[in-house]
Amino acid sequence: MQTIRYELLDAAGGKVALITFDEPGSSVNTMCRQWQTDLGEVTTCVLADRAQLKGVVLASAKGSFFAGADLKATMRLTPADAPAVFAEIEHMKKHFRALETLGIPVVSCLNGTALGGGWEVALIGHYRIAVDSPKIQFGLPEVTLGLMPGATGVTKMTRLLGLMGAQPYILEGKLFNPREAAELKLVHELVSTPEQLVPAALAYIASHPVSVQPWDDKNYKIPGGTPANPKIAAALSVAPAMLKKTTRGLYPAPEAALAAMVEGTLVDYDTALRIESRYLARLMTGPVARNMINTFFFDMNAIKGGQSRPGKSPRYKPAKVGILGAGMMGAGIAWAQASRGITTVLKDVSSEKAQAGKAYSQKLTQARVDKGRMDAAAQQALLERITPTAYASDLAGCELIIEAVFESRELKAQVTREAEPQLAAGGFFASNTSTLPITGLAQASAHPEKFVGIHFFSPVDKMKLVEIIRGKATDDETVARAFDYVQALGKVPIVVNDSRGFYTSRTFGTFVMEGAALLGEGVPAAVIENAAMQAGMPVGPLAVLDETALTLSVHVLDQTRADFAAEGKTFAATPGELLVERMVKELKRPGRVGGGGFYDYPAGGKKQLWPELRKLFEKPDAPWNIQEIKDRLLYRQAVETARCLAEGVLTSVHDANIGSIFGIGFPAWTGGAMQFIYGTGIETFLRRADELAQRHGPGFALDAAARAAISRFQPRY
Repeated sequence: MQTIRYELLDAAGGKVALITFDEPGSSVNTMCRQWQTDLGEVTTCVLADRAQLKGVVLASAKGSFFAGADLKATMRLTPADAPAVFAEIEHMKKHFRALETLGIPVVSCLNGTALGGGWEVALIGHYRIAVDSPKIQFGLPEVTLGLMPGATGVTKMTRLLGLMGAQPYILEGKLFNPREAAELKLVHELVSTPEQLVPAALAYIASHPVSVQPWDDKNYKIPGGTPANPKIAAALSVAPAMLKKTTRGLYPAPEAALAAMVEGTLVDYDTALRIESRYLARLMTGPVARNMINTFFFDMNAIKGGQSRPGKSPRYKPAKVGILGAGMMGAGIAWAQASRGITTVLKDVSSEKAQAGKAYSQKLTQARVDKGRMDAAAQQALLERITPTAYASDLAGCELIIEAVFESRELKAQVTREAEPQLAAGGFFASNTSTLPITGLAQASAHPEKFVGIHFFSPVDKMKLVEIIRGKATDDETVARAFDYVQALGKVPIVVNDSRGFYTSRTFGTFVMEGAALLGEGVPAAVIENAAMQAGMPVGPLAVLDETALTLSVHVLDQTRADFAAEGKTFAATPGELLVERMVKELKRPGRVGGGGFYDYPAGGKKQLWPELRKLFEKPDAPWNIQEIKDRLLYRQAVETARCLAEGVLTSVHDANIGSIFGIGFPAWTGGAMQFIYGTGIETFLRRADELAQRHGPGFALDAAARAAISRFQPRY
């Protein structure tokens, strides 16, 4: 056996089998093909030694207990593989079942994290002992990757916690630490150190000569009851509708998991396992799981592992950081820093404005204190890390200063020149601009090689993504330090090269302007908004334009025209941009903050589409169909992403996918803007993009460079 060690330990009156998982050449244990083979072999060994065994101990030689499935193998599956996948799952569960029906105690020694298939391996044990550490996590996060727990996880968790109790852990992928597991009775004993695990397991075996799983006891009843219970039946009658409201029918995994949970409680345990296997096999070989695994596992791990971090400079740990501008963005950044232990200087033109920015952190922390999620001492410590000021001299000694002032080149240049001299030796300067090219802004800096874009998203306390923009002169060390700074905040960094709008704002602009263009073509506003939601976008393009302010879009348009004119060029605005400009300049509809835009916002009431849109733009004879609108909204963003790769604005698919989902709300079921192309199939995508370009203009046209980039960056598994 290559991934499992088997040894017999002396015990009173016989032996105890110690099964240690230890996958060679890997920092974690996985359900790779070799492990599945070894599992069969070790089960055979246990059965052969059964007469002399008093118990079995499951342990790990790694820092974690078990990591779960081999996801690279999953990426190679197609729907035609479903029968073989079903057989594999069933074969593995046969070995699980053989171990847990020996009649002697099986004890799982959980020295570290056990997620997904790892938690299912832990559940083989009749008795589970864990190291009491808040850093250890247990649970079944498969649904977040487009899968469901199908190696006994659904069936066992439902039988341990009940149909209602198990739902957060199966349908939402909720994780829990050892202490929480003990409260749920999913872990039976806690120890202080890993060294105490095996002795505790041997002690349990010595005092419990016979063990069976709860569901194998003839008196067993599912906690809370089966669907035959009127209360359970009533709750289940609305559960599918509630789930559909969340998934919009785009995510098959939660729906399959719920079906397996309910159906499994109506039959015996072994039949429930088969039901679970069938649902999992279908998901594993489907497109949504591939898309989500690609992005939320492989792409996210690439970013967390620093693949976008250039050079080999030492890791930077921010200690003191200054922020210029205490408005919504500056105040949010101050909160993000202070909550991570970073000393923060928050500067604005007056101490009153700076204090108002600090008050935002007071508001956020107070909400946590009120809910019992933070104590008053921690709140006070956090607030003391923020120094509000009106004086540039208070920025002295900051290793990093970030300007978060209004999107005006002149203003940004002014505050850069004022604050930059206060940087500590070797410090660097950043702009939080969302659209203005960094290379141009760096002209105000005495050290353009130490000038970088760090683009936060609003609201900063909720949005995980941060876009790092490298200007033409920005050196590797500065980009690397910006990357480290973002990770120190607990956020997700992507790295892009300089251009107008960078990646996220540029691509986000194509989504909202395509929506505006559709309105201009006579498509009803409600149809546009609902089509976007049905495609998986979090909100419709017109609603987003209102929230971000139509005036901001017009300001960017005016700035772009001016920049083109300065270069002796003429900027051709798109139909969507011209419609938004008309909304602001002619119809006086600036957006939500200005009282209304595409929507009205009645005091104390729910927002509603501005009734005048129908008279102004809707054309009763305008042809449209819902699939075409959904395609236009998604394809337009994917085409722009491919262009960004071709132009070198983006340099990796993982930055594109993560940036599109976390930055602009591209539907998670697609795996992101580039994975949407690969999941659709390159040829199919290009053919459809060509059709859309013929009908709806150059926004969908892909030149030879973009087509080549799509093929060149395609991931291989």
